[in-house]
Amino acid sequence: MSSSQQIGEFIRRDFPQCKVTIDKVGNRGSTVRQEIGVDELRPGGTVSGPVLMSVADVAVYVAILGEIGVVALAVTTSLNINFLRKPAADRDVVGVCKLLKVGRTLVVGEVSLYSEGDDEPVAHVVATYSIPPKRSVGLSPE
Repeated sequence: MSSSQQIGEFIRRDFPQCKVTIDKVGNRGSTVRQEIGVDELRPGGTVSGPVLMSVADVAVYVAILGEIGVVALAVTTSLNINFLRKPAADRDVVGVCKLLKVGRTLVVGEVSLYSEGDDEPVAHVVATYSIPPKRSVGLSPE
């Protein structure tokens, strides 16, 4: 099991392009967020789909790392997103993940995405990750 701080340091080091920050991790879940600015908007003033997908993908990854430790080789094998409503262009996107299945080689997570302060989700995501064999689990990629 890894702490929010350990996972955050790993993501900042190995994924410097990632703008998502961790609010909490544990209990087979995570909460993450991304600040929304002009760079995250598409024409029409809505948050772009790739930004929403990224927040969801990171939410699942963080939840997994919270369960199995920092494992760089865990990778997304599928991600299905349903866009439900237009996100606010002036509020953070918050991703709340719950892991549905943690198996030996596959993990399935569900993420609800929200505009900060709104109880109605803007998108719903289900993602599957492949995790490396047990001998690699918990090893830091250094």
